[in-house]
Amino acid sequence: MELYGVATRWRYAHFTLLSAILKQTKKKRLLTSLQHLRFCLQLFTCKCKLTFEPANLGSLRVLYQSDDYIVVDKHWDIRIDSKMWYEKHTVQAQLRHRFPQLADPRTYYGFRFCHQLDFSTSGALCVALNKAAAGRAYRCFKDRTVTKAYLALIRGWVEEGIQTLDFPIGKNSSEGKTHMMCIEGTEGCENPKPCQTELKVLEYGLYDGDPVTKVLLQPLTGRTHQLRVHCSAIGHPIVGDFTYSSGADNAPYRMMLHAHLLHIPLDPLPLLVSAGDPFLPTVDPKWLPQRSLRTLTATVEALLEHRVEEDRRIKERRERERVRQEEERTKHRQDQRTEEESEDQRRQCQDWLSEWAGD
Repeated sequence: MELYGVATRWRYAHFTLLSAILKQTKKKRLLTSLQHLRFCLQLFTCKCKLTFEPANLGSLRVLYQSDDYIVVDKHWDIRIDSKMWYEKHTVQAQLRHRFPQLADPRTYYGFRFCHQLDFSTSGALCVALNKAAAGRAYRCFKDRTVTKAYLALIRGWVEEGIQTLDFPIGKNSSEGKTHMMCIEGTEGCENPKPCQTELKVLEYGLYDGDPVTKVLLQPLTGRTHQLRVHCSAIGHPIVGDFTYSSGADNAPYRMMLHAHLLHIPLDPLPLLVSAGDPFLPTVDPKWLPQRSLRTLTATVEALLEHRVEEDRRIKERRERERVRQEEERTKHRQDQRTEEESEDQRRQCQDWLSEWAGD
């Protein structure tokens, strides 16, 4: 079990503290919580290490664990789960090997994965340990209140430092490409759906002598292969992405895409986890940064601050809608009472006229 003794206990303690702060923080106290985040990111960054070895049952790295959730740092060379008999090494198998007592026999795989990561993508992956916890996480993903951020090295130097990639994505039905996705307008693209990704340039440099850009990617939607397709669509495919480089980019030992940050606004305590940064010269000497545009810590802080502000606006809109609906219900009840009173008055008048006519 790859836990780092005192350092790991400090990580867990600080994530618990940070989650509590984020739950109670108002905007004026946001800086304090982000300072804690900076400390947490530093703790995880120092433990990232390069490995060219394929994943195995014992290589599972745990980032966070509670009674309801486990967050692991998924290896770059492993599937989450598989029904194929020959797929012996999966995250599901790693979890069952490490935590046999936590496997739920009522589920097919034994564990409930809250979201997905591609086979070649590494980083933070959240697993729910019971049905109720899975339901709470699912609602957050469904309501799009989850914040995810990925680190990537992409080919070439991206000129525009901050941009929104807005390309609808659909299934590729072309022969030989049915395992791929594609942007709207591509030949064979079926049922494209709206899809947006925020891209922020962090650094420019070289990877194994070729120009690359280190970026932070935030998916605003959740389509299959979204980040890979969007980067390819702007002419900057992810380093090592064999599939979306038409098989040309096969030299790197892995695809350079890493799920760096995961924030799920669970109630009453949010879940916030960082899987560190594997794209550092000290981790992978083939990556040589040359010019920094913005730091990772500051960029993540700004992203979370924006998320807090957006959540506040969403809550205000929901509260206004709740008040409006309550006012409509109150008005409807009042109108019903008025109609009932008018009907009573009509009957009384009719009775009086009948009596008057009899006299």
